[in-house]
Amino acid sequence: MVDGSAPAPSPAVPPTGARWVTLDVLRGVAVMAILLANLPGFALPDPAYSNPIAWGGARSIDRASWFLNEVFVNGRMRGLFSLLFGASTLLILQRADAAGRNGASIHLRRMAVLFLFGLLHLTFIWTGDILAHYALVGVIALGFVGLGTRGLFWTAIAMAGLSMAMGWLECFGLLAAAARDTPQSAALWNLYQAAFGTPAPSQLLPEIAAMRGSWATATAFRLENNGNPLLDLIQIGPDTLGAMLLGMAALKSGFLTGQWSRRAYRRCAAITIPLACGAYAAMALAIMASDYDVRAVALVELFLNIPFRLIGTVGYAALILLLLTPGGWWTTRIAAAGRMAFSNYLATSVVMTFIFYGHGLGQFARWNRADLYLLAPPMWASMLLWSKPWLDRFGQGPLERIWRMATNARLNQAA
Repeated sequence: MVDGSAPAPSPAVPPTGARWVTLDVLRGVAVMAILLANLPGFALPDPAYSNPIAWGGARSIDRASWFLNEVFVNGRMRGLFSLLFGASTLLILQRADAAGRNGASIHLRRMAVLFLFGLLHLTFIWTGDILAHYALVGVIALGFVGLGTRGLFWTAIAMAGLSMAMGWLECFGLLAAAARDTPQSAALWNLYQAAFGTPAPSQLLPEIAAMRGSWATATAFRLENNGNPLLDLIQIGPDTLGAMLLGMAALKSGFLTGQWSRRAYRRCAAITIPLACGAYAAMALAIMASDYDVRAVALVELFLNIPFRLIGTVGYAALILLLLTPGGWWTTRIAAAGRMAFSNYLATSVVMTFIFYGHGLGQFARWNRADLYLLAPPMWASMLLWSKPWLDRFGQGPLERIWRMATNARLNQAA
């Protein structure tokens, strides 16, 4: 990551002021593939996101789908998004400063608008929002943009280490509470069971009833039970910041812009993908061997998978760049989906919550886990089919345009 090993110019490198096709393609793959990770979050009660037997995982095929998702998807698509968010942040700052504008001021206004979008998404559409969190971490990331490639790389590694340390403290608390010999330890145990374990079905009924109810009922439930973005900033902020800083380092080194040699990308992918997927497979098998015990699930989710998430993210980025064919149909369509990642991300939430929530088809907690993945190909096809024609006609995605207009409006008011 620090040294591109004899970079070679890529046909995807744009002229000054144009777009990097490589970034758009990577973003397009991320916005499509993250649906595989998010489907249980749309359709099933909260603990089922991490634990397949909490709900909808009774069949062998359901557990197999969880296993495959763990091995090949879990964490790495969010990692790819975070990586690209950091790279885009640096790119916007560089281009603004080169044009004689105040890049820091523009970035902070962009993050303020994104935070408002995230709060609206979190409150009125889906509890799995990541935008508000990205906006807060994006503000912090601004303080690191002056570092060189190596400085960014090692700071990212340090952030991953900090995230592991914090995760271990949480796991230590859970392990200590396993005895449940005091009211406090019992309450802590139950809290982790509700997040990563297998709570009694009766405990999940309020969420199921709310999501199958009216939009107002679901919104009231979210307002009462949503996570706090400021608390998320403390809990997973170092992990997200580390991936963003790694994205900045990857942009500065030429890795994300296709300027490394194909040999370097092949070597990177050949080392990192088997390592990460092998580690995730071992962790998933350990969870299965524990009969999906809450301690095993939490240990993996909060501590053990952190370094392999970053390793796998870099490996997937290298593989995607190797497969990229500038000017090809798939490259063009996926790049268009990536240019409209903001619109596609929120459109996915709208479509999926319409399918599963009571204001739409009311299918929440009615599907088995494996069956959920039948929805991914139609959603991917929609992104590929609508993004390019929209861009050809309007130049920007609808929400990207609103984001830009809101940011510029704030700039004009400040002026």
